[in-house]
Parts: sequence; structure tokens; C-alpha cells
Amino acid sequence: MAIMLGMLLAFYGVVIAILYITKQKTAPTFDEYSVGGRSYGTWFVAMSYINSWWPGSTFIAFFGLAAGAGVFGLYALAYSTLGVAFMYLMATRAWRWGKAYDLRTQPDLLRIRFGSNAVRVVASIIGVVSLFPWVVLGMQALGTLFEIASAGTWSVIASLVVGLVVILIRQIWTVQMGMRGLIMTDMFQGFVAYIVSGIVCAIMLTGAFNSPISWSDLGRVGEKFLTLPGDGDTYGPFYISALIFTGVIGSLCWPTSFQRIYTASSVRTVKKGTLATILVSATFYTVLMLVGIAAVNIPEVAAAPQEAWFTLMEQFGGTWLLGLAVVVVFAAQMGHTDASVQVAGLQVANDIVATIRKRPLSDKQLTLISKVSMVVYMLLAGVLAFATFDFDRLQLLAQISYQGIIQLAVPLFFGIFWRGGNRHGALWGMVSGFVIAAVLTGVYPDDIPALGSLTSGIVGLIVNAVVFLVVSAITGRTDEERLRVEAMFRVAESGERALVAPDDVQPVSAAPADALVERTKDAE
Repeated sequence: MAIMLGMLLAFYGVVIAILYITKQKTAPTFDEYSVGGRSYGTWFVAMSYINSWWPGSTFIAFFGLAAGAGVFGLYALAYSTLGVAFMYLMATRAWRWGKAYDLRTQPDLLRIRFGSNAVRVVASIIGVVSLFPWVVLGMQALGTLFEIASAGTWSVIASLVVGLVVILIRQIWTVQMGMRGLIMTDMFQGFVAYIVSGIVCAIMLTGAFNSPISWSDLGRVGEKFLTLPGDGDTYGPFYISALIFTGVIGSLCWPTSFQRIYTASSVRTVKKGTLATILVSATFYTVLMLVGIAAVNIPEVAAAPQEAWFTLMEQFGGTWLLGLAVVVVFAAQMGHTDASVQVAGLQVANDIVATIRKRPLSDKQLTLISKVSMVVYMLLAGVLAFATFDFDRLQLLAQISYQGIIQLAVPLFFGIFWRGGNRHGALWGMVSGFVIAAVLTGVYPDDIPALGSLTSGIVGLIVNAVVFLVVSAITGRTDEERLRVEAMFRVAESGERALVAPDDVQPVSAAPADALVERTKDAE
């Protein structure tokens, strides 16, 4: 107990030290607070992205899936890798628009693209609501973590309270420093969570140092662990495809992932960062899943797959490696929670409150609102985590969040790559898709058997796209709107700087598109 808690304390101390050392002596501008001044390099962007994508539950839920169901756990490898690859394709347009129009959030981009504050508010609400369950689940994971770190001497309630207190204390710096604090600590947290754990997994697979598993164990995995859902069982043929497709789309729609584009110093940095992300993420998750699959025949793992990560690490190296296993999960979960809370607070201030006020807010006001929002968000999540710790259906909220967040894909993807569509289509498409996805998930939490095991989010996404196209075609676009969109695409395609004020979401002129932009050298 003392060793594991001491290792957690030492890790926590290093994180706090990094925050103190890198904290600015003067109050940051809101641009610095929200996107780190758009100044970070390749590996900072990559580690920040990875830390916002793989939470601590990766080592519990996903590792447990591999240890309990075999190759099924690898489905997340497909969608995470593809998702980052598509982010590479989006990087140029998203970063150039962010730089040219001083965009700070994902809904900010949709506001500019469709010329609508209503689209901005709805997109922000979907993002904030969809992130909330993951913060709750993350806090509960921390409770479980401290129960293990205390060697079972602390009760579940006591462990949960300690976990909540620890993450709430960490949020003091998140609230104060904003994105800068996340970027600087994500490098260290990401190294521990993904690089160190990946190295340990690779060593375990060699069978060295009395490892409980090795490469040879993969050849002794039973047939049932090599079968995917939908291959002769109760699931339909579209189940795996639906999960992967939803994952790919969702990886591009999560506000925490998209936000990382704006923190980069240039388009080139974003692209190099995504390539680094693919390298680290794919390697880490592959070796992690192989270890889980290789361990399926170990009795202790078969009895409790969700605890397999801790079981194997303890068998491999006793208390010290069990302590490392706890620190790894803590590092991953703290980074994920920090990212979710920071982006949620940022969107509440920048996209919801500022829009409702209908008056420009100063940097000081925006920063204050963002800080207060983060505190309230954390307190609400803490209360819900405490009240629902043993609530079996809480997983339903996580499923709703994933099926809901992909409804941002229609206006986001159409808006970035196509000049068509308008604010009416974007607004009603998102609303209809999100409502349908939420309702269907309540009825069919996992899949819809009558549709070949398609998930509710896919059905909502189809309705979303149809509504977007039909409503946009019926309502049409004005000449002024066409000119405004044309000017934006000139910025995206050739690196021109916008002359349109960032807060002006209405058509600014009927003048030729050339009058709305001017050439500037892009930081590439």
C-alpha cells in the first residue's frame, strides 16, 4: 500500500512541479488561455492529442475487452488510427481558418462557416453534454484506482472521495492556466501512460524476466477469442462496421481532439503531429491489446477481465510493477479529464455565454466565465459520480454521448470540404440527428437488431445528413452568402488572410470575393 500510494504521490508531485515551473507570471490573454497562443510544436500537439483520446479506462475497459473477448478489443485500433489519418486531411483547412478568423473552438468554426450563432450554440451544447458522462466515468475510474492502490484497505466510498479530491485539486491549475497547463503536462503524462506502458508490454511479450505471457501464448488462443461479433452470434452483420465507422467519425468530432489543431504553430506542425500521433497511438494500443489477448488463458484474468491489467503487472513484477500499473492509469485518466473539463469550460464561455449576451466580452470576462464553468462542471460531475457509483445503467449515458457527438460530423465535414449547405440545414440536421440518436439509444442501448445491428448514432447520422441536404436545398443561399463562403475557401485553399471580422457572421459585402481576402504568407 505504502509503495503504490508513494508512487502516485511522486508522479502527482512532478505534474504539479511542471505546472508551477511553466506557469506564466502575467495573466494570459484569452487566445493564450484557450489555444495556447497557437505556438506548440509537433510532439506537444501529438502527446496532447493522445492524452485527450485514450483515457484511463483504456487499461480497464478496452484491455478487459481483449482479455475477455479476444480480438474484439482490436476494433478500437481501426477507428482510432483511421480517425487520426482523416484529421491529417482536415488539418490544413481547419488550421488556416482558425488562424485567419481567430477561432478558438470547434463550434467557432461552424459559426463562421454557416454564418449562424444558433449553429454555434447547438454544436457547443452537443459537445459539452456529450463530454460530461466521460468526466463522470473518469472520476469513478479514479475511485477504483485508489481502491487498488490502497490494497483494498480503503472502502469504495473512501477511494472515490480521494479520487475526486485529487482531480479537483489538479483542476486548480487547469482553471488558472487553461490550455497551456494541459499542453505542458500532457507531454509528461503521455510519456508515462503510453510510452512507458508500451515498453513494458513489449517486454512482457518477449517472455523475459518471468513474464506471465509471451508471443507463443497468442498461438494457443481459443477459437472463441478469434471471432468478432456478428460472425454467427446474436449480432447482425453491420455491428462491427457500425462501431468502427462511429469511432472514426467520433474521433474527428470530439471537441477535445479538434481543439488540438488550433494549438499548433503551423499547418506543417499539425500534419507532423498527426503522423506522430498515429505512430505512438497505433504502437501503444497494438502491444496493449496483444498482451490482453495473450493472457486470456490465465485463470485470474479469465475470472476478472476488467482487472487484467493490474493482475498481469502484479504477476510480472510484484508490488512495484502493480504500482506502475496504477500510475499509468492515473496519468492517462488525469490527462483525459483535464482536457474534457478545459474544453467544456471554454465552449461555455466562448460559444454559449458570449453568444447569448450578444455583446463582445473582454478577454478577462471570457477567462473568468470559462474558469467558473470548469468549476461548476467538475462539481456537478463529482456529485453525479458519487451518487451513481453502483448504477449499472451509467454505461448507457456513455453510449448516448458517443452516438450523439457524431451528429456534429454532418455540418463539420460538409462545411469544411463543400461550399454548399446553409445554416438552416446545419441547425436542423444536428438537432434532428441528436434527438433521434438519444431516443434510439434509450430503446436500443447496444444495437438495433432489425437493422442488422446498426447503432442508433448511425441512424441519427443518416437522418442528419438528409435533413441537412433537403433543408439547405429548399431554403437556398443568397448571393452574399455564396461570396462569404467563397472567400473562406480561398483562405483555406491558398493561405489567404480574411478581412472579415471574426465576430461578423452575417454576409459582410456584396463585393467580389477577391475584395474579402488578401494574400499573406502562411506559417508552413
